Amino acid sequence: MERGFSMPELTPTASLNRPLITISIMMATLMQTLDSTIANVALPHMQGALSASQDEITWVLTSYIVAAAIATPLTGWLSGRLGVSQLLCGAIIGFTLASIWCGCSTNLDELIFARLLQGVCGAALVPLSQTILLGINPKEKHAQAMSMWGMGVMVGPILGPTLGGWLTESYNWRWVFFVNVPVGILALAGVLASLPKGKPLPAIKFDFVGFATLALAIGSLQMLLDRGEQLDWLSSIEIRLEAIVAILSFLVFIIHTATYGKDAFFKTELLFDRNFLTGASFIFLVGAILYATRALLPPMLQNLMGYNALSAGLVTAPSGLGTMVAMLLVGRFVGRVDTRLLMLIGLIIAAFACYQMAGYTLEISQSDIIWPGIIQGFGLGFVFVPLSTTTFSTLRTEMRTDGAAVYSLSRNIGSSIGISSVQSIMSHNTQIMHSSLVEHINLSNPALAGAGPLNPTTPTAAALLNSVITQQASMIAYLDVFKLMFIITLCVIPLVLILKKAKAPPTAEDAHLALE
Repeated sequence: MERGFSMPELTPTASLNRPLITISIMMATLMQTLDSTIANVALPHMQGALSASQDEITWVLTSYIVAAAIATPLTGWLSGRLGVSQLLCGAIIGFTLASIWCGCSTNLDELIFARLLQGVCGAALVPLSQTILLGINPKEKHAQAMSMWGMGVMVGPILGPTLGGWLTESYNWRWVFFVNVPVGILALAGVLASLPKGKPLPAIKFDFVGFATLALAIGSLQMLLDRGEQLDWLSSIEIRLEAIVAILSFLVFIIHTATYGKDAFFKTELLFDRNFLTGASFIFLVGAILYATRALLPPMLQNLMGYNALSAGLVTAPSGLGTMVAMLLVGRFVGRVDTRLLMLIGLIIAAFACYQMAGYTLEISQSDIIWPGIIQGFGLGFVFVPLSTTTFSTLRTEMRTDGAAVYSLSRNIGSSIGISSVQSIMSHNTQIMHSSLVEHINLSNPALAGAGPLNPTTPTAAALLNSVITQQASMIAYLDVFKLMFIITLCVIPLVLILKKAKAPPTAEDAHLALE
């Protein structure tokens, strides 16, 4: 995967303006992490403004995640070729301009292309910020720097739903992207004023064939999942072509990786480490559960229960607080308590939250939404840090950079596949349940005689009854997805038994792996 990148141009000297550097790069990081959740509550507004279906509008989320996942492994190579500070400035400029394009988009295709560019430009911001903080601080302050960095990374996803809801209600959905502009300008000014210009390293060999085939396989698979339900899956020529491209690209990637040697994009040695292989599979599923749930709740609240964007953001944001509290708490136990036990506790808590969500009704209160979200966030927070520690505990030091890239890629791909899959299931199950409920609606049914305004004897009453049936069918479909999340969470638990016990607590340099 990506080769490790260092910062020979930065050493922790007294001449560095560490506070300004830290504030500037954390603003850039906050801008990138904020966009992972800020658009969630604005999706229904975008859907109406851009005339998109429910499954189509989720491309706004998945395109960003997939683009960032594919581009992240390029960070090491680009930082070596361009220099760390130059790459950081370019990423901030590109992300800010892409945000302007997102806010000015006039149709869904344009918005998706802009989000792809956002993901590509923003992919380098999080790993670069972590690297810079380690580079400008002496080793004895690495743990303190990583703690500050971790808190900054967590603030974005927590603030995202609330800030997105407020901007959408007070202005319109375009401001969830325009808000990045002043932040990007301030971050760029701070970086230019305080961060020394980096010197490019000697040419680093990069496996373009391996990267290109894997990117093509991931992109084709994502297109297949995003458009499959709309185009009736394999009955569509487009879907069949995307399936063929995904399979062939992945086969070429496997063959190329096996024969290319030590400079291959993916290091096959990672496959022989049981903890790493299990951990990468683990984080794939955790990413799918977490992001799928967070993507489902805002549309459910706004479309079925009448919440506005701000209210939806306020009741979904506490799940991020649950994650933050759990990660701060679990850090005290790692190294003292078996990490596998901590993960087991976290998964049980997260499964319980999904079980609670599977019992939602159209009449639930705000507390009924907030508490399961907090519980799920708390449970998953208990999984992240121990999982990262255990995954990398048996990996050789020289393989950790490559492992970090695969680990991050696995989580991102799990997230995008999870979102696309649940939206596809939602659309399919809504249609099935609507057809099933409509079967009981006919004029000969005596129960309809006392239905009042829902008696389908007039066009107006029939339209009203159909809207009620659609609402009920959609709610049942949501519950089916939450039940599926509950089952998947339970099925993940046995993976804990495969992991070996971590032999040592995590180093400060490895702390970022739980959050990236």
